[in-house]
Amino acid sequence: MHRFVGALAEQAGEEEAYGERLWEGICQSGGLLAELAYYYDNGEFLCKYEVAGYTLADILVWQVDHFKLYMDRPEDMNRYRQPRLLLASFDTMLQMEKNPESYAEKMRCETGQDIR
Repeated sequence: MHRFVGALAEQAGEEEAYGERLWEGICQSGGLLAELAYYYDNGEFLCKYEVAGYTLADILVWQVDHFKLYMDRPEDMNRYRQPRLLLASFDTMLQMEKNPESYAEKMRCETGQDIR
């Protein structure tokens, strides 16, 4: 799975150091390691591990909502490829483990909708 994370980081256009940092963080989180193993084997989230009531799928949906804001900016579209969103979901969950309320607040309030 270490090589899998490294390959995803490369596909996402990230530095090798990002993949290594993410892998080390995932290895220190039993819940995220189980989620990654399930994703590696099945190509979908297990969604059993939660932080502040949110799963990896919730984080991915939140990220995609923000992606919609970039749809009118073609130069930014490449930032939101599937490997990048997948890695960002794991990365955000790692950060949520350290500061759950801050991220839970963002997920509740930042919908990605441009409402005036």
